[in-house]
Amino acid sequence: MVFILKPNVPKEKIDKFITEWEQKGFSTIYSVGTEHTAICLIGNTIAVDLDHVVQTNDIIDFGKRITEQFKAVNRTVHEDDTIVKVGDVSIGEGFFPVIAGPCSVETHEQVLEIARSVKQSGAKILRGGAFKPRSSPYAFQGKQVEGLDMLRLAKKETGLPIVSEIMNQTQVDLFDDVDMVQIGARNMQNYDLLKVVGKLKKPVLLKRGLANTIEELLMSAEYIVSSGNNNVILCERGIRTFETYTRNTLDLSAIAVIKQKSHLPVIVDPSHAAGIRSLVPPLAKAALAVGADGLMIEAHNNPAKALCDGAQSLDLEQFGELMSELKVRAEIEKKIF
Repeated sequence: MVFILKPNVPKEKIDKFITEWEQKGFSTIYSVGTEHTAICLIGNTIAVDLDHVVQTNDIIDFGKRITEQFKAVNRTVHEDDTIVKVGDVSIGEGFFPVIAGPCSVETHEQVLEIARSVKQSGAKILRGGAFKPRSSPYAFQGKQVEGLDMLRLAKKETGLPIVSEIMNQTQVDLFDDVDMVQIGARNMQNYDLLKVVGKLKKPVLLKRGLANTIEELLMSAEYIVSSGNNNVILCERGIRTFETYTRNTLDLSAIAVIKQKSHLPVIVDPSHAAGIRSLVPPLAKAALAVGADGLMIEAHNNPAKALCDGAQSLDLEQFGELMSELKVRAEIEKKIF
């Protein structure tokens, strides 16, 4: 249930209204937008007489019941688009940054070479997997703590903010100086982990699970935001369908739906969506055209010898060419690239 307040309501009246509901056992979300100010009531609101509340409180313009289960990430509650800052990089409406780097960090030299190159091409954030969740227990599991050290060195050398995937709650302290933590597709519904990162004071990149609905993705984001962290970026990375020509099926319609339903920024990972290097550029361009707020692309200095997902990684020259093409399209779409 959300209440839209009248203009210029004194702060003390707003505080009193919120306190009264919280004393009744409800949680509240206070949202100030450019067009209006809203207070969202979270809890069992079935017995709340909406019309009575509106009629008996002179600070309320109108009220509305939210039928979706997600409240804090709902555009009804927070009308304006959220812009998330990762270091000095903005992700959200009007901006289109590209996150790039290897699927997995392998050596100090490899990470530095890639970081310098993707930065020169225009990437704003460096990605790299230190801990790698793999379907097979015998596959390469990442350099782990050493991998995080490699990313930190690359950040120090290039100035690029870094993002890497956290696997579980015990690793939180290891990510203290990582600029943005990633919740991977396999952990999208790891609710205990979502609650923990919801208490962090840093951005969270939340990837859609390979077999999850849009509503389930938004509900996972709700766990993070309702725990106190509003800095959430959603990532569409393709879902599993009956199609066999691609690794996954990139659901571009999800971008448009999420932009309607939620105020959170949403980016696209075309590398995992296709699993095929040659498909990454066209899917990246399509993501920009459909309204995504950025991209996450795997780039490697030697994809043929990559320890993880080389088949879907662009080499550094291919990445540079794609960035040149995206820059032209970003200008047409009036996006800050």
